Amino acid sequence: MYATVGDRLHVHSRAVGFDETIGEILEVRGSRGAPPYLIRFSDGHEGLVYPGPDSLVEPRVPESPRIKDSTSAR
Repeated sequence: MYATVGDRLHVHSRAVGFDETIGEILEVRGSRGAPPYLIRFSDGHEGLVYPGPDSLVEPRVPESPRIKDSTSAR
């Protein structure tokens, strides 16, 4: 598993009826993007995580360049 700061970690539920857990990666403490990761979860708590096989890293999407307003170009 490989991650960078700003990526999102999805931990899928292993039981029916439980939601997945989603968090933002704040720190990568392993070498070359490897675990463990310091995560801030959607409920606000932070923790050090070694993701298991039920986890998925969603890469951060870079922001697209701003599109200039066509009326201001005139």
